[in-house]
This record gives sequence, structure tokens and C-alpha cells, in this order.
Amino acid sequence: MKTPVAFATTVLLAATLALPVFAANEPAASAKVDLAKGQELSTNVCAACHTADGSRGSPANPILQGQHPEYLAKQLAEFKAGKRANPVMQGMAAPLSEADMKNVSAFYASKQAKPGFAKNKATVQLGEKIYRAGIADKQVPACAGCHSPTGAGMPSQYPRLGGQHADYVDGQMKAFRDHKRTNSVPMQAIAARMNNEEIAAVADYIAGLR
Repeated sequence: MKTPVAFATTVLLAATLALPVFAANEPAASAKVDLAKGQELSTNVCAACHTADGSRGSPANPILQGQHPEYLAKQLAEFKAGKRANPVMQGMAAPLSEADMKNVSAFYASKQAKPGFAKNKATVQLGEKIYRAGIADKQVPACAGCHSPTGAGMPSQYPRLGGQHADYVDGQMKAFRDHKRTNSVPMQAIAARMNNEEIAAVADYIAGLR
């Protein structure tokens, strides 16, 4: 039988030997993003569709300036994994590493998005009503509940919408409704309850939201 001293020594030795194991199992510190590398990727890879700084390019493509970096990185990862279908973006995301995705996302997020404007005066009231109050008889919740009253969204969960191209928002809503975009179950369910007029109205309202 071990003496108290021998027992204590054994416990101390075991604890000491276990320390490197615990340290090895600890998650590594998150690497800092590199905005310069992100800018390089934006200029050399993304600029043709999104402009060099992610600003107001073609209405068919999203404005990336000021978007939450967590959300952008998540979308790139889902393009690469095939969870979000888009032949062009899947090809662009395929060679990107996780660090690349974080760097370019942080670069776009560091930019101040320019304000947009609603174009259809006839539907602004309908768009505002849907955005702020939803459509009760169709069980469509208010967009503001997830994307905030100003369209600022929530990092990693819900994208910033304020000022986004109406054409892009309209297209994505219809893609959710028609099961062509399947990487958000809540958005599929919401869009499924909306008709073209309602989608167009809220998309146009969002374009002028700030």
C-alpha cells in the first residue's frame, strides 16, 4: 500500500504528464484575417461580377459591401460544399481555402455600403407593410424580426438587406420559393407563402431601406 507521500507524488506525476494532452486538445486560436489578401482575391477573382470592392455592380448580383463577414464566409463554404446551388459561384468557391473565404469576407465587410433607392412608388406601402408587419393571413412573419427594422441583419445568422439590389432580392426570394435555393429552411417556408407581387414589393422597399 502506498504511503500518503508516495500517493501524492503519483497523482502529481500523472497530472503533469496529462498536461500536454489537454493542451493538444484545446482549440487553436483563431487566425487573424488578412484584409490585404482579401482585397487581392476581390480584385483578381470576384471583381468581374461584384466589382473590385463589392459595391453597386450589376443588379443581378448582390452588393457585398458592408455585409456581415460571418454570413459571407458561410455562403462561400456552402457554395463550395454544394449546399447552395449556383454553377458560377460553385466554380469560384471550389479552390478557396477557409482562410481565403474569411479574408475576402472580412475585406467586403470592412467597406461602407452605399445607400440604394426604391423605384416603384406604387408598391412602397405594400413593401413596407410586409417588411415591418408581415402578411398575417398568410402566416408570413415581418422581415424586420430577423433582418432588423433598418435591414442591418444579424451576424452569421441573417444577412444585411438594407440597400440591396431589388432585382437580386426578388430573384433569391423566388429561388427559395421554387426550391432552387435550399440553404435556408425558414426562408423557403416564408417565400412559399408569397406571390410575385408581394415579393417584388418587399424587394423594392428593401432597396431603399437604410
